[in-house]
Amino acid sequence: MSTFHRTTRLAASLALSLAVFTAACNDPTAPTGDESSFTDGPAFASSAQGTGYTILADQAVTCTDGTIAGSVGTFQAAPTGSIALTSCPVSGGVDVGTAGSKQAFNAFLAQYSTLTPQAGDACTVLSGTLDGVTLAPGAYCFPAAAALTGTLTLDGPSNGLWSFSIGTAGTGALTGTNFSVVLANGALGCNITWWVAQAATLTTSNFQGNILAGAAITLTGGTFNGDIWSRADVTVTGTEVVGCDGRNGQGKPRGKCNQGVGNGPEGCDPGNSNHKHGSNDETGGTPGNPGRR
Repeated sequence: MSTFHRTTRLAASLALSLAVFTAACNDPTAPTGDESSFTDGPAFASSAQGTGYTILADQAVTCTDGTIAGSVGTFQAAPTGSIALTSCPVSGGVDVGTAGSKQAFNAFLAQYSTLTPQAGDACTVLSGTLDGVTLAPGAYCFPAAAALTGTLTLDGPSNGLWSFSIGTAGTGALTGTNFSVVLANGALGCNITWWVAQAATLTTSNFQGNILAGAAITLTGGTFNGDIWSRADVTVTGTEVVGCDGRNGQGKPRGKCNQGVGNGPEGCDPGNSNHKHGSNDETGGTPGNPGRR
């Protein structure tokens, strides 16, 4: 097992108000993983707290016959920048080169730079399609391109963090075809980061996690649970996209709080009920003793 520590890159990320962490890499004996240990380790990012945008692009976002739960933005303003939506409802804002989307895009660029592999990083090297593989929280990487298919299972608690870096040797694209990411034992899609040196292309895939790509991102069919940030353009065709900003971390849009006793932690703002105290289950309440004050 390799233990990762991040100092300067972590401090820089925190200064940018981005959720970047360090963690330990697990399961180095997996059949697709070869451990590469250096003196330092890659940072982790939870992009749900990064920009507030589900989709960010430099110049153009195009969505046809899809749905987007969250906001969409570009860095470039019109006429260079554009967001084209055809039979593609968007639940959040649509911002072409606004002050907010420019700021968000610059924050993404800073986060992308922070996560860019450097000499001294450590990760478990992966190979193959990842079909049938189960991975615990940790840092994983492909030195070059990653062509994925089949089913990958990410098994870990709700606070588990996964970081995948594609193209750590300098170049490499992410391609997923009929590829599914399955979450087990509380794992959350918004706690998964896919850093990609070049383009990311997903076709008829059911994907979990946040993609930060150095080139264009193209989604065709399937579902996408996470945020999509590209240094180039984003194209969505027939894909259901649910971003981190509009859900309770589980791929479902956040609804109203249900603070009854016995239904588990709600993970939402208790200020709307219970007189601004913690919600019943979150403070240890039980049926007959809800813990209200």
